Amino acid sequence: MGGGDLELGQLLAAAEAAPPGESVEVLAHDLRKRFGAERVSFLFVDLVGRRLLRLTTQAEDDVEGAAEQIDLEGSVYDAVLRSQRQRVEPDGQGGRRVISPVTNRGDCIGLLEATLQNADDTVLAQIEDAAHALAYIIVTDRRFTDLYHAGRRTTQTSLAAEIQHQLLPSASCCEAPQFTLAAGLVPADDIGGDTYDYTLDRDTLHLSITDAMGHDTNSALLATLLVGAMRGARRGGCDALQQAQRAHDALSAHSRGLATGQLLCIGLATGTCELVNAGHPRPLRLRRGATEVEEVQLAVDLPFGVAAPGSYRAQELQLRPGDRLILLTDGMQERGAGAVDLASLVWDTRTSHPRQAVRSLTTAVLDACRGHLRDDATVLMLDWHGPRREDGSGPVR
Repeated sequence: MGGGDLELGQLLAAAEAAPPGESVEVLAHDLRKRFGAERVSFLFVDLVGRRLLRLTTQAEDDVEGAAEQIDLEGSVYDAVLRSQRQRVEPDGQGGRRVISPVTNRGDCIGLLEATLQNADDTVLAQIEDAAHALAYIIVTDRRFTDLYHAGRRTTQTSLAAEIQHQLLPSASCCEAPQFTLAAGLVPADDIGGDTYDYTLDRDTLHLSITDAMGHDTNSALLATLLVGAMRGARRGGCDALQQAQRAHDALSAHSRGLATGQLLCIGLATGTCELVNAGHPRPLRLRRGATEVEEVQLAVDLPFGVAAPGSYRAQELQLRPGDRLILLTDGMQERGAGAVDLASLVWDTRTSHPRQAVRSLTTAVLDACRGHLRDDATVLMLDWHGPRREDGSGPVR
Protein backbone atom coordinates (compact mmCIF):
# COMPACT_ATOMS: atom_id res chain seq x y z
CA MET A 1 0.00 0.00 0.00
CA GLY A 2 1.43 3.31 -1.06
CA GLY A 3 1.48 6.56 0.86
CA GLY A 4 2.79 10.07 0.53
CA ASP A 5 1.02 13.30 -0.23
CA LEU A 6 -1.56 13.41 -2.96
CA GLU A 7 0.14 14.24 -6.25
CA LEU A 8 -2.55 16.61 -7.38
CA GLY A 9 -0.85 17.54 -10.62
CA GLN A 10 -0.55 13.91 -11.67
CA LEU A 11 -4.14 13.18 -10.73
CA LEU A 12 -5.46 16.16 -12.70
CA ALA A 13 -3.32 15.21 -15.69
CA ALA A 14 -4.63 11.64 -15.59
CA ALA A 15 -8.22 12.87 -15.34
CA GLU A 16 -7.75 15.20 -18.30
CA ALA A 17 -6.23 12.41 -20.38
CA ALA A 18 -9.25 10.17 -19.74
CA PRO A 19 -12.71 10.63 -21.31
CA PRO A 20 -14.79 13.15 -19.26
CA GLY A 21 -17.14 10.41 -18.08
CA GLU A 22 -14.35 8.39 -16.48
CA SER A 23 -12.98 10.79 -13.86
CA VAL A 24 -14.27 8.61 -11.01
CA GLU A 25 -12.43 5.67 -12.60
CA VAL A 26 -9.20 7.68 -12.57
CA LEU A 27 -9.60 8.66 -8.93
CA ALA A 28 -10.58 5.12 -7.90
CA HIS A 29 -7.48 3.74 -9.60
CA ASP A 30 -5.35 6.24 -7.67
CA LEU A 31 -6.95 5.29 -4.32
CA ARG A 32 -6.64 1.57 -5.01
CA LYS A 33 -3.00 1.96 -5.95
CA ARG A 34 -1.98 4.12 -3.01
CA PHE A 35 -4.20 2.86 -0.21
CA GLY A 36 -5.66 -0.45 -1.33
CA ALA A 37 -9.11 1.13 -1.42
CA GLU A 38 -12.08 -1.04 -2.37
CA ARG A 39 -15.62 -0.33 -3.55
CA VAL A 40 -14.90 3.25 -4.56
CA SER A 41 -17.95 5.19 -5.74
CA PHE A 42 -19.25 8.71 -6.22
CA LEU A 43 -22.76 9.60 -5.01
CA PHE A 44 -24.76 12.66 -6.00
CA VAL A 45 -28.20 14.05 -5.18
CA ASP A 46 -31.04 13.88 -7.70
CA LEU A 47 -32.90 16.95 -8.99
CA VAL A 48 -35.67 16.57 -6.44
CA GLY A 49 -33.21 16.42 -3.54
CA ARG A 50 -34.70 13.29 -2.00
CA ARG A 51 -32.43 10.52 -3.32
CA LEU A 52 -28.79 9.76 -3.94
CA LEU A 53 -27.49 8.12 -7.12
CA ARG A 54 -24.41 5.93 -6.85
CA LEU A 55 -21.89 6.07 -9.70
CA THR A 56 -19.58 3.06 -9.42
CA THR A 57 -16.41 2.30 -11.36
CA GLN A 58 -16.48 -0.28 -14.13
CA ALA A 59 -14.00 -2.44 -12.21
CA GLU A 60 -16.36 -2.68 -9.24
CA ASP A 61 -19.79 -2.49 -10.92
CA ASP A 62 -21.35 -5.91 -10.48
CA VAL A 63 -24.91 -4.68 -11.03
CA GLU A 64 -26.29 -4.18 -14.50
CA GLY A 65 -28.98 -1.67 -15.29
CA ALA A 66 -29.90 1.60 -13.60
CA ALA A 67 -27.71 3.22 -10.97
CA GLU A 68 -28.44 2.40 -7.34
CA GLN A 69 -30.83 4.87 -5.72
CA ILE A 70 -30.64 5.59 -1.98
CA ASP A 71 -33.15 7.52 0.12
CA LEU A 72 -31.30 10.56 1.46
CA GLU A 73 -33.40 11.55 4.48
CA GLY A 74 -31.95 10.22 7.74
CA SER A 75 -29.10 8.34 6.06
CA VAL A 76 -25.41 8.49 6.93
CA TYR A 77 -24.93 10.29 3.63
CA ASP A 78 -27.40 12.96 4.70
CA ALA A 79 -25.37 13.46 7.88
CA VAL A 80 -22.16 13.95 5.88
CA LEU A 81 -23.79 16.38 3.47
CA ARG A 82 -25.25 18.41 6.33
CA SER A 83 -22.07 18.52 8.42
CA GLN A 84 -19.60 18.63 5.52
CA ARG A 85 -17.39 16.39 7.65
CA GLN A 86 -15.81 13.10 6.71
CA ARG A 87 -17.45 10.04 8.28
CA VAL A 88 -15.65 6.77 9.09
CA GLU A 89 -17.44 3.64 10.29
CA PRO A 90 -17.01 -0.16 10.19
CA ASP A 91 -18.14 -1.78 6.95
CA GLY A 92 -19.22 -5.02 8.67
CA GLN A 93 -16.49 -7.04 6.98
CA GLY A 94 -13.44 -5.96 8.93
CA GLY A 95 -12.76 -2.82 6.95
CA ARG A 96 -13.64 0.84 7.38
CA ARG A 97 -16.11 2.71 5.19
CA VAL A 98 -14.97 6.28 4.54
CA ILE A 99 -17.45 8.87 3.24
CA SER A 100 -16.09 12.30 2.31
CA PRO A 101 -17.93 15.39 0.99
CA VAL A 102 -17.18 16.41 -2.59
CA THR A 103 -17.75 20.16 -2.41
CA ASN A 104 -16.60 23.20 -4.35
CA ARG A 105 -17.07 26.77 -3.01
CA GLY A 106 -19.94 25.59 -0.83
CA ASP A 107 -21.71 23.70 -3.62
CA CYS A 108 -22.33 20.11 -2.51
CA ILE A 109 -21.52 18.19 -5.66
CA GLY A 110 -21.74 14.80 -3.97
CA LEU A 111 -19.91 12.26 -1.85
CA LEU A 112 -16.89 10.03 -2.28
CA GLU A 113 -17.21 6.61 -0.64
CA ALA A 114 -14.48 4.00 -0.32
CA THR A 115 -13.67 0.99 1.87
CA LEU A 116 -10.17 0.63 3.33
CA GLN A 117 -8.66 -2.09 5.50
CA ASN A 118 -6.24 0.32 7.12
CA ALA A 119 -6.90 4.02 7.45
CA ASP A 120 -4.88 6.15 9.85
CA ASP A 121 -5.28 9.91 10.20
CA THR A 122 -2.78 10.61 7.42
CA VAL A 123 -4.63 8.39 4.96
CA LEU A 124 -8.01 9.87 5.94
CA ALA A 125 -6.66 13.37 5.34
CA GLN A 126 -5.47 12.32 1.90
CA ILE A 127 -8.86 10.81 1.11
CA GLU A 128 -10.35 14.22 1.94
CA ASP A 129 -7.84 15.85 -0.41
CA ALA A 130 -8.84 13.38 -3.13
CA ALA A 131 -12.53 14.24 -2.64
CA HIS A 132 -11.73 17.94 -2.93
CA ALA A 133 -9.78 17.30 -6.11
CA LEU A 134 -12.69 15.27 -7.48
CA ALA A 135 -14.97 18.28 -6.99
CA TYR A 136 -12.83 20.40 -9.30
CA ILE A 137 -12.56 17.57 -11.81
CA ILE A 138 -16.33 17.04 -11.99
CA VAL A 139 -17.04 20.78 -12.26
CA THR A 140 -14.76 20.76 -15.32
CA ASP A 141 -15.92 17.46 -16.80
CA ARG A 142 -19.65 18.07 -16.65
CA ARG A 143 -19.24 20.70 -19.36
CA PHE A 144 -18.38 17.88 -21.74
CA THR A 145 -20.68 15.02 -20.73
CA ASP A 146 -24.31 14.45 -19.80
CA LEU A 147 -23.35 11.70 -17.35
CA TYR A 148 -23.88 13.82 -14.24
CA HIS A 149 -26.91 15.65 -15.65
CA ALA A 150 -28.73 12.53 -16.85
CA GLY A 151 -27.92 10.63 -13.69
CA ARG A 152 -29.73 13.19 -11.52
CA ARG A 153 -33.07 12.52 -13.21
CA THR A 154 -34.85 9.90 -11.14
CA THR A 155 -38.23 10.80 -12.66
CA GLN A 156 -39.28 11.71 -16.17
CA THR A 157 -38.46 15.34 -17.00
CA SER A 158 -40.88 17.39 -19.11
CA LEU A 159 -39.75 19.81 -21.80
CA ALA A 160 -40.75 22.75 -19.60
CA ALA A 161 -38.78 21.36 -16.67
CA GLU A 162 -35.72 20.81 -18.88
CA ILE A 163 -35.86 24.40 -20.09
CA GLN A 164 -36.33 25.71 -16.55
CA HIS A 165 -33.44 23.66 -15.16
CA GLN A 166 -31.05 24.91 -17.85
CA LEU A 167 -31.85 28.52 -16.91
CA LEU A 168 -30.57 28.05 -13.36
CA PRO A 169 -26.94 28.46 -12.25
CA SER A 170 -24.98 25.20 -12.28
CA ALA A 171 -24.38 25.54 -8.53
CA SER A 172 -27.21 26.20 -6.07
CA CYS A 173 -24.81 27.31 -3.30
CA CYS A 174 -21.82 29.64 -3.20
CA GLU A 175 -19.48 30.65 -0.39
CA ALA A 176 -17.17 33.67 -0.33
CA PRO A 177 -15.49 35.65 2.47
CA GLN A 178 -18.26 38.26 2.42
CA PHE A 179 -21.31 36.01 2.08
CA THR A 180 -22.86 32.58 1.77
CA LEU A 181 -25.86 31.99 -0.46
CA ALA A 182 -28.04 29.02 -1.29
CA ALA A 183 -31.15 28.55 -3.38
CA GLY A 184 -33.82 25.93 -3.90
CA LEU A 185 -36.57 25.51 -6.48
CA VAL A 186 -39.40 22.99 -6.16
CA PRO A 187 -41.22 22.84 -9.50
CA ALA A 188 -45.00 22.59 -9.72
CA ASP A 189 -46.61 19.60 -11.37
CA ASP A 190 -47.28 21.99 -14.27
CA ILE A 191 -44.10 24.12 -14.38
CA GLY A 192 -44.74 27.71 -13.26
CA GLY A 193 -41.77 29.63 -14.66
CA ASP A 194 -39.70 30.43 -11.53
CA THR A 195 -35.97 31.12 -11.84
CA TYR A 196 -33.15 32.40 -9.68
CA ASP A 197 -29.71 33.59 -10.72
CA TYR A 198 -26.49 34.94 -9.26
CA THR A 199 -22.99 35.85 -10.30
CA LEU A 200 -19.99 37.27 -8.48
CA ASP A 201 -17.79 40.00 -9.97
CA ARG A 202 -14.69 41.46 -8.37
CA ASP A 203 -16.64 44.06 -6.44
CA THR A 204 -20.33 43.14 -6.83
CA LEU A 205 -22.66 40.24 -6.10
CA HIS A 206 -25.60 40.12 -8.52
CA LEU A 207 -28.78 38.30 -7.47
CA SER A 208 -32.17 37.84 -9.08
CA ILE A 209 -35.35 35.87 -8.49
CA THR A 210 -38.20 35.86 -11.03
CA ASP A 211 -41.62 34.35 -11.58
CA ALA A 212 -42.85 34.20 -15.16
CA MET A 213 -46.64 34.03 -15.24
CA GLY A 214 -48.35 31.03 -16.79
CA HIS A 215 -47.55 27.34 -16.81
CA ASP A 216 -45.74 24.62 -18.73
CA THR A 217 -43.70 25.52 -21.83
CA ASN A 218 -45.28 28.97 -22.17
CA SER A 219 -43.93 30.07 -18.79
CA ALA A 220 -40.60 28.33 -19.47
CA LEU A 221 -40.19 30.23 -22.74
CA LEU A 222 -41.16 33.49 -21.03
CA ALA A 223 -38.57 32.78 -18.31
CA THR A 224 -35.96 32.12 -21.01
CA LEU A 225 -36.57 35.53 -22.56
CA LEU A 226 -36.51 37.20 -19.15
CA VAL A 227 -33.31 35.58 -17.89
CA GLY A 228 -31.57 36.05 -21.24
CA ALA A 229 -32.34 39.77 -21.23
CA MET A 230 -31.13 40.24 -17.65
CA ARG A 231 -27.93 38.25 -18.17
CA GLY A 232 -27.15 40.08 -21.38
CA ALA A 233 -27.61 43.43 -19.65
CA ARG A 234 -25.60 42.34 -16.62
CA ARG A 235 -22.72 41.08 -18.74
CA GLY A 236 -22.79 44.36 -20.62
CA GLY A 237 -22.09 46.24 -17.39
CA CYS A 238 -25.63 47.35 -16.57
CA ASP A 239 -26.73 48.03 -13.01
CA ALA A 240 -29.90 46.63 -11.43
CA LEU A 241 -32.10 49.43 -12.77
CA GLN A 242 -30.83 49.00 -16.32
CA GLN A 243 -31.17 45.21 -16.10
CA ALA A 244 -34.79 45.62 -15.03
CA GLN A 245 -35.53 47.94 -17.93
CA ARG A 246 -33.94 45.51 -20.41
CA ALA A 247 -36.07 42.69 -19.02
CA HIS A 248 -39.22 44.79 -19.33
CA ASP A 249 -38.35 45.87 -22.88
CA ALA A 250 -37.71 42.28 -23.94
CA LEU A 251 -41.07 41.06 -22.67
CA SER A 252 -42.87 44.06 -24.15
CA ALA A 253 -41.21 43.76 -27.56
CA HIS A 254 -41.97 40.08 -27.93
CA SER A 255 -45.45 40.14 -26.35
CA ARG A 256 -44.64 37.10 -24.27
CA GLY A 257 -46.59 37.99 -21.14
CA LEU A 258 -45.78 39.24 -17.64
CA ALA A 259 -43.27 38.35 -14.91
CA THR A 260 -42.46 39.54 -11.43
CA GLY A 261 -38.95 39.72 -10.08
CA GLN A 262 -36.32 41.26 -7.86
CA LEU A 263 -32.82 42.25 -8.95
CA LEU A 264 -30.07 43.05 -6.44
CA CYS A 265 -26.56 44.42 -6.88
CA ILE A 266 -24.58 44.21 -3.62
CA GLY A 267 -21.29 46.03 -3.15
CA LEU A 268 -18.84 43.59 -1.59
CA ALA A 269 -16.82 46.35 0.06
CA THR A 270 -19.78 48.09 1.69
CA GLY A 271 -22.80 45.76 1.89
CA THR A 272 -24.88 48.42 0.15
CA CYS A 273 -27.54 46.80 -2.01
CA GLU A 274 -29.20 48.44 -5.01
CA LEU A 275 -32.54 46.71 -5.52
CA VAL A 276 -35.40 46.76 -8.02
CA ASN A 277 -38.71 45.18 -7.06
CA ALA A 278 -40.95 44.47 -10.05
CA GLY A 279 -44.23 43.36 -8.49
CA HIS A 280 -42.59 40.63 -6.44
CA PRO A 281 -43.25 39.43 -2.85
CA ARG A 282 -41.18 41.32 -0.32
CA PRO A 283 -38.07 39.62 1.12
CA LEU A 284 -37.74 38.43 4.70
CA ARG A 285 -34.79 39.43 6.87
CA LEU A 286 -33.34 38.21 10.14
CA ARG A 287 -30.77 40.51 11.74
CA ARG A 288 -28.15 39.48 14.23
CA GLY A 289 -29.51 40.00 17.73
CA ALA A 290 -33.11 40.39 16.52
CA THR A 291 -35.89 38.46 18.23
CA GLU A 292 -38.07 37.99 15.16
CA VAL A 293 -38.05 37.76 11.38
CA GLU A 294 -39.19 40.91 9.58
CA GLU A 295 -40.56 41.63 6.13
CA VAL A 296 -38.38 44.17 4.30
CA GLN A 297 -40.60 47.14 3.48
CA LEU A 298 -39.85 47.80 -0.17
CA ALA A 299 -41.79 49.86 -2.66
CA VAL A 300 -43.39 47.66 -5.31
CA ASP A 301 -43.21 48.60 -9.00
CA LEU A 302 -45.22 46.98 -11.79
CA PRO A 303 -44.23 43.56 -13.11
CA PHE A 304 -42.05 43.23 -16.18
CA GLY A 305 -44.02 43.44 -19.42
CA VAL A 306 -46.89 45.58 -18.12
CA ALA A 307 -47.80 48.24 -20.68
CA ALA A 308 -48.05 51.28 -18.42
CA PRO A 309 -46.32 54.64 -18.01
CA GLY A 310 -43.59 55.06 -15.46
CA SER A 311 -40.22 53.50 -14.83
CA TYR A 312 -38.60 51.26 -12.26
CA ARG A 313 -37.07 52.63 -9.09
CA ALA A 314 -33.71 51.70 -7.65
CA GLN A 315 -34.08 51.24 -3.90
CA GLU A 316 -31.23 51.02 -1.41
CA LEU A 317 -30.92 48.35 1.23
CA GLN A 318 -27.99 48.36 3.67
CA LEU A 319 -26.84 44.92 4.72
CA ARG A 320 -25.21 44.47 8.12
CA PRO A 321 -22.88 41.67 9.18
CA GLY A 322 -25.01 38.83 10.45
CA ASP A 323 -28.00 39.61 8.21
CA ARG A 324 -29.90 36.69 6.67
CA LEU A 325 -31.94 37.85 3.66
CA ILE A 326 -34.55 35.55 2.13
CA LEU A 327 -36.00 36.11 -1.35
CA LEU A 328 -39.15 34.16 -2.21
CA THR A 329 -41.62 33.55 -5.02
CA ASP A 330 -45.34 33.49 -4.29
CA GLY A 331 -45.34 29.70 -4.57
CA MET A 332 -43.69 29.69 -1.13
CA GLN A 333 -46.60 31.62 0.37
CA GLU A 334 -49.86 30.95 -1.48
CA ARG A 335 -52.32 28.10 -1.90
CA GLY A 336 -51.27 25.00 0.05
CA ALA A 337 -47.92 26.61 0.95
CA GLY A 338 -49.83 29.20 2.98
CA ALA A 339 -50.11 26.63 5.77
CA VAL A 340 -46.36 26.95 6.40
CA ASP A 341 -45.29 29.64 8.88
CA LEU A 342 -42.23 30.76 6.93
CA ALA A 343 -41.12 33.39 9.44
CA SER A 344 -41.13 30.84 12.27
CA LEU A 345 -39.24 28.33 10.15
CA VAL A 346 -36.63 30.95 9.21
CA TRP A 347 -36.22 31.65 12.92
CA ASP A 348 -35.99 27.96 13.83
CA THR A 349 -33.25 27.39 11.22
CA ARG A 350 -31.33 30.59 12.00
CA THR A 351 -28.18 28.70 13.08
CA SER A 352 -28.25 26.33 10.10
CA HIS A 353 -26.12 26.75 7.01
CA PRO A 354 -28.19 28.39 4.23
CA ARG A 355 -28.01 25.08 2.31
CA GLN A 356 -29.89 23.30 5.09
CA ALA A 357 -32.21 26.21 5.88
CA VAL A 358 -33.32 26.38 2.24
CA ARG A 359 -33.91 22.65 2.22
CA SER A 360 -36.03 22.93 5.37
CA LEU A 361 -38.15 25.67 3.81
CA THR A 362 -38.76 23.93 0.50
CA THR A 363 -39.39 20.57 2.18
CA ALA A 364 -41.98 22.15 4.48
CA VAL A 365 -43.80 23.67 1.49
CA LEU A 366 -43.65 20.42 -0.46
CA ASP A 367 -45.02 18.48 2.51
CA ALA A 368 -47.78 21.03 3.08
CA CYS A 369 -48.85 20.56 -0.55
CA ARG A 370 -48.62 16.76 -0.16
CA GLY A 371 -46.00 16.57 -2.87
CA HIS A 372 -48.08 18.30 -5.54
CA LEU A 373 -47.48 22.04 -5.99
CA ARG A 374 -49.83 24.16 -8.10
CA ASP A 375 -47.11 26.79 -8.50
CA ASP A 376 -43.33 26.67 -8.41
CA ALA A 377 -41.84 27.40 -4.99
CA THR A 378 -38.44 29.10 -4.97
CA VAL A 379 -36.27 30.55 -2.22
CA LEU A 380 -32.87 32.27 -2.36
CA MET A 381 -31.13 32.84 0.97
CA LEU A 382 -28.17 35.14 1.56
CA ASP A 383 -26.07 35.32 4.72
CA TRP A 384 -24.07 38.55 4.73
CA HIS A 385 -20.82 38.19 6.70
CA GLY A 386 -19.43 41.64 5.99
CA PRO A 387 -16.65 43.20 3.88
CA ARG A 388 -13.37 41.31 3.70
CA ARG A 389 -10.51 42.49 5.88
CA GLU A 390 -7.77 44.53 4.29
CA ASP A 391 -5.35 41.62 4.59
CA GLY A 392 -7.86 39.36 2.82
CA SER A 393 -8.08 37.01 5.81
CA GLY A 394 -11.85 37.14 6.19
CA PRO A 395 -14.85 39.41 6.68
CA VAL A 396 -14.90 42.37 9.02
CA ARG A 397 -17.43 41.42 11.74
